[in-house]
Amino acid sequence: MTQPDFTDTQPEGREAPFEIDVMLLLEGTYPYVSGGVSSWVHQIVSGFPHLRFHLVFLGSREEDYGKPRYQMPPNVVGLTHHYLFSDAVLPAAREERGDAATAELVENLHTLIRDGQDAASRAEVLRASLEAMQDKLDLHYFLHSHQSWGYLTAQYQLRCTDPSFVDYFWTVRTMHTPIWTLATLARELPRARIYHTVSTGYAGYLGAVLARLYNKPLVLSEHGIYTKERRIDLFSANWISDNTPVLERTAGEAGYFRQLWIRLFESLGRMCYDAADPVIALYETNRLRQIADGANPITTCCIANGINVPPFAATRALRPASPPLVMCLIGRVVPIKDIKTFIRAVRVASNRLPGLEGWIAGPEDEHPEYARECRDLAESLQLGNTLKFLGFQKLTELMPKIGLVVLSSISEALPLVMLEGYAGGVPSVTTDVGSCRQLIYGLGAEDEALGASGAVVGIADAQALGEACAELLGDTARWQAASAAGIARVERYYTQPMMFDNYRAVYDDALQRSAARDAGLSDEVGAVATWLRGEPPLDEPPLAVDAAAPQTALHTEREPAAVAEPPQDGGSPLGGQRGRSPNVGAT
Repeated sequence: MTQPDFTDTQPEGREAPFEIDVMLLLEGTYPYVSGGVSSWVHQIVSGFPHLRFHLVFLGSREEDYGKPRYQMPPNVVGLTHHYLFSDAVLPAAREERGDAATAELVENLHTLIRDGQDAASRAEVLRASLEAMQDKLDLHYFLHSHQSWGYLTAQYQLRCTDPSFVDYFWTVRTMHTPIWTLATLARELPRARIYHTVSTGYAGYLGAVLARLYNKPLVLSEHGIYTKERRIDLFSANWISDNTPVLERTAGEAGYFRQLWIRLFESLGRMCYDAADPVIALYETNRLRQIADGANPITTCCIANGINVPPFAATRALRPASPPLVMCLIGRVVPIKDIKTFIRAVRVASNRLPGLEGWIAGPEDEHPEYARECRDLAESLQLGNTLKFLGFQKLTELMPKIGLVVLSSISEALPLVMLEGYAGGVPSVTTDVGSCRQLIYGLGAEDEALGASGAVVGIADAQALGEACAELLGDTARWQAASAAGIARVERYYTQPMMFDNYRAVYDDALQRSAARDAGLSDEVGAVATWLRGEPPLDEPPLAVDAAAPQTALHTEREPAAVAEPPQDGGSPLGGQRGRSPNVGAT
């Protein structure tokens, strides 16, 4: 298969020269931004060389990104770029009156959005809006028509609690323009057999549109909960105006424009959840959050990240007899990683354990202003050579040189870097976010019996983080026990083959459902997710449970393959119908 030319930023024509098996929808990540999600995308594409992938990269503006950070595998047969906030996507301004029928449609759609709390209502909004966008309710109408202006000003007077109409106007314009451009993009993209988005948000909305337009399966893999992470970003964003006087605000209340952005992403998230099957989380807490945010429980399941253990296992032999006195944060220098708490923790730890160093291994170009603030903080704390900014590092070379992988993040999902550290024999100290507690202390009796592979402290508690690092690095016997627990945990529950087995089931099921829909057959909602949860197939009654028998906590979100036989002849072990999807032939 010839590697395609990825220099063209324009969408390919709809008639692709080859069939696309999976179209991956990527918002602000692979191949231009390094990090855990991008590493996972590269894993998935490389791990299924028999499938043809087309990537859709959604970014902010072209100038915000540099060269690709990854060499894409040869089974990537196309890459489409779309910049959500580029002026190039905007139509030329011209005066337009609009018509009464379109104005009425706009009013009806907004009423349905505000009042419709069920999936059927949201599906109708999506259907009607896509149809209207192809007709008179186009982007030009939204941006330039007299009727659009009239509706906008009326809504400002009726609903806005912020005194600035200028900020309201530009906020609404900026938020909604991508809705039109993505709907247009969906019709320009080559068709695929299935669509796979790695987040909700704008990428999830594009996935819902594609699934609706072409009646194809949509797979959603959420690493973090998008709406939660955007909420964190929006609360700290300084580009959002908040003009309400301080004395008129309720304590802890977000300004009107922040709330407007949050409601948008919540709405887009629900549309994606409605369209996707399965809806995949990395661990159980996030699966429950997806359900709380509107996902149908029957479509939800968990597939944990897995890593390629052998390359990191080989680094264990390179490690000195005593653990290196180095606490290392591996990650992007961005606010959500709370690098400043790590820097303060290095000051605490080095005071307690002479000779200890703190290393920050990750790029600083994503948020240059924050990176400068971090360097200024290190200088103000007089850390000197005790703290080092290393930039991007090759992890297999870094692991033998460090004693701890440290995460000071305010939000994480299931961090790959912790698993990579475990495979190299390096324990972790983390904040209590995402699945970190599960990764360090275990999930269920069998996992917990392996022991603690590090320590967990509270968010933004630099004192506790520094003390925990100093205590673990200063106690060789405890460090060795944590190292052994980490090795055992990653090799038992978090290997790359286990993850690939589960995604093979997801892809096989979706591809077979795609073919079944082409043949005019319907499919059963939630079949593969039910199997991945380790539950009986939807058409079979649950097995009777002997109340007297001992019960054990299963890692069902991590190793569903343990409850079914391996695939036969390349098929997927799906419930009682091995070798083919339970959806094929369903009516």
